[in-house]
Formats: sequence, structure tokens, C-alpha cells
Amino acid sequence: MSINKQRVLLGMSGGVDSSVAGYLLRERGYDVIGVTMKVWPQDCISRAEDKCCGPQAVADARSVAHSLGIPHYVVDEADQFERLVIDYFSSEYQAGRTPNPCVMCNEKLKFGNLWSKAQALGCDYIATGHYAIIEHHPDRAVLRKGVDPRKDQSYFLFSLRQPQLRRALTPLGTMSKPQIREIARSLALKVADKIDSQEICFVPGNDYKAFLRSHLGENEFHRGEIYDVDGNFVGEHEGIELFTIGQRKGLPGGSARPRYVVDLDPETNRVIVGDADDLVCDEFEIDRVNWIDPAAANEDVDVTVKIRYSHPGTKAAVASLEHNRAHIRLHEPQRAVTPGQAAVIYDGDVVIGGGWICRREAAVPA
Repeated sequence: MSINKQRVLLGMSGGVDSSVAGYLLRERGYDVIGVTMKVWPQDCISRAEDKCCGPQAVADARSVAHSLGIPHYVVDEADQFERLVIDYFSSEYQAGRTPNPCVMCNEKLKFGNLWSKAQALGCDYIATGHYAIIEHHPDRAVLRKGVDPRKDQSYFLFSLRQPQLRRALTPLGTMSKPQIREIARSLALKVADKIDSQEICFVPGNDYKAFLRSHLGENEFHRGEIYDVDGNFVGEHEGIELFTIGQRKGLPGGSARPRYVVDLDPETNRVIVGDADDLVCDEFEIDRVNWIDPAAANEDVDVTVKIRYSHPGTKAAVASLEHNRAHIRLHEPQRAVTPGQAAVIYDGDVVIGGGWICRREAAVPA
């Protein structure tokens, strides 16, 4: 075991991953301080009961920290979470895009706002239970996929800048989920068999439409009309916020073939529907690009691109453009390339950058 007296602020969600991360860091000689973010306003506490960073999560994290012999604090980030994550989530749907709040939470809160707390506590690093590998080199940090392909979470960290990556530790990246649970059982941690959350932490039942109705109110929905790709009127809808690219459910019937949402026009509030073939595209642009490897921004590169977290990745050519944008040409056309989602760029298992998918040209004549 190496002797390392550096201090680490560990984000503890009350789950098995961050709990075992604390143990691994402690065993490697770090001085570990556990922190759980309280991201729920008091009037929303009931819906947070079994969620990440809810009351039960705080209790579980505190229990684990006690078992590991590390201090534990709760920091109130409710206002910032509302502003930086929930408001972003809602406004993206209002703009006809499909958001990824986990990326934003990592960038703005876990590896963003928490740094000031870490500095106040004399910490050198922030650590999390993400399944990703961050290598620290003298001149830069390198972000790699976690070795367990079923759990790899490097996609959610693509927007971290070099200063954030250089002070970040992800001790689980070289391990698999079964290994993590076995360590937790060997330590008799109460969270050893706790079920992983598969939902957006602030959306009860994973029903984002119900959440938006509650958060925004019915008067904030952008109602409009549904057209097909040939410009034919199909029907009316109750809000562009209730649709996402590739959606089939909730569309008017009467078509001989299945209809899918193929475009959302926030200027006219039109929902455009078409056949499955209309969902396929072979090129698109991304904006707000973050190049983790700055050299990649200066050359056309053949890479692998993931257009959503669950996507296996596909070969592509990427060309950097002006104004922090890039053009992506897919070697094989893909279905449902969705504006607002992240396109993350890999060279082998190394994340070289990524950005946010832009809307293509309107699919219906004006």
C-alpha cells in the first residue's frame, strides 16, 4: 500500500459504488472526507425519499462513512441543483431538445461547485464512484472508459475540462460491478446489495412528462400542431415538451405504417412525424464542444462516436468548426440522432472530447 497523505473529498451518494470508492481511497493512503449533496428543497423532500441524495441516501452515506472511519458532511446544494440541473432539464424540453442532466450535474456540481468546499477542507482531489479511468500525467489528464463495458460511465464525464480532470479521482474504473459488491460484502457494509438507481434522480417513476407538468405548470407548455414530413396536417398536440426524437407512443393513429417523431421545431411548436427511415442520418453537428485532448481539435480524425449513453458507438470522422462546433460524419447511418443529447468522441478507449447534438434542417416545408 502506498503512503499518500493527500486529502480527498469523496462524493457519497449512499450507494455501493461511492461507498467502496471510499474504502479503496482510504486503503491507498488518502485522507478521505465524505460529502453528500442535499439537492432537494424542503417542499420536495417526499419525492426524494429513495433517490440519490435524498434523506435515505444521506443516512446510508453517513452509516458507511462511520463504518469506514471517515468524517462525513452534508452540503446544501438545493438552490444550485435547481438552477443548474433542473432548470436546464426543463428548458431543454421547451426548446425541443432532449437533455442529459447527469452530464450537467457532473460538470457543474460534483466536479464544479464542490471544489470550493473541497478547498475549504484542504482537499487536493474530488473523488466519485464513476466507472471511468482518469490518468494523471505531468502535462494533462486522460479520461478512459471503465474496464467493465456494462458499467462504463466515461460518457457522462466528457464535458469536464482539464483543470477538473486533473483534480478528479475515480478509483472504480479498473473494476467490475461484481467485484465492487464483493468488497462491500466483505466489509459488511449495509449498502452491499443496494439496488442501483436506473432513473433520473429527480424524476419520480422516471415519468419526465409528469415531472415537467409539476415543475413548469400546464400554462408553460408549448402547444402546437403535428405534421408529416410531406407537410400534411396530422393533428394537434398538448406541448412540444412531451415529445422526443424517435418517439412512437402518443401520436395520432390512422396511418398505415408506424409513425415516429423525426423533428421538433421550437419556433413553430410543430412536431414532425415520419417513417422509421426518416429517423436515419449520417451526419450532424455538435456545439459547445469540449476537447479533452486539444490536439484533436486541430485535425480531421477517424474516431468512434456514441450518440447516447446506451449507444454502442459507431465509426465516424470528426472535423472541428468555428465557434466551438464540430461536424460529425458517421461511417454507418444511425437512427434517432437526438438534438440535446451528448455525442461523445472516443479514440479507442480514450475520450478525446464531445459536444451537444444540434438540430438538423427542418424536416417539413414551411
